[in-house]
Amino acid sequence: MAGRQLANKWLKTEALLSNADVAPHIPLTRLYSADSLKQMLHQFGMVVIKPVRGGGGYGVIKVTYAGGIYAFTYMSKRRTFSSFAAMFRALNRAKVGRKYMIQQGIHLATIAGRPIDYRVKVVKDNGTWVYRAMVGRLARPGLFVTNLCKGGTMLSAREGLGRSLGRKKSVRKRREMRTLTNTCVHIMENAFPGVGSLGFDYGIDRSGKIWIFEVNTRPQ
Repeated sequence: MAGRQLANKWLKTEALLSNADVAPHIPLTRLYSADSLKQMLHQFGMVVIKPVRGGGGYGVIKVTYAGGIYAFTYMSKRRTFSSFAAMFRALNRAKVGRKYMIQQGIHLATIAGRPIDYRVKVVKDNGTWVYRAMVGRLARPGLFVTNLCKGGTMLSAREGLGRSLGRKKSVRKRREMRTLTNTCVHIMENAFPGVGSLGFDYGIDRSGKIWIFEVNTRPQ
């Protein structure tokens, strides 16, 4: 028995939002609806919509609004529209048939123009949480999703942070990511007793702020 598993991203996001230290690191998240999508696009200019259940970058779509033009990108294909209504209709056809959520878009730090994010994996071993992996995932050229199953490249977190932010900042950010992970492990364990392994997906934006995109209870 690998411990408790939770597929619902919404429940896990709610648990993390309950902590005042962690909440500022969570991108604004709403359940998918036309009103929420339009409001968030006008507020942030970019959002990501993703299935409430599922992983591996499956069904994840980037939606943008700039200069009166609406657009969405699915895998490497980008489509543009002159009205929200036309874009929303096409988006509903492109989505996979699942319940979706909308997440504030984050402009990630990049290496040679390719976005990079991070996966931190911890497991409970004889009652103690231990770090098993801290890696960077560099998107395949032309894609915005970094998932390895979509052609992303794996780097050590040290290399990824060093190349995208510079070596000096990299040491500080790695320490910060560990502190955040330790706090989140405590929250998840209290909220969902019996959980035995956790995978945290982090993004670091161009200004160096750490964002928590997702927590997986069955990390690959």
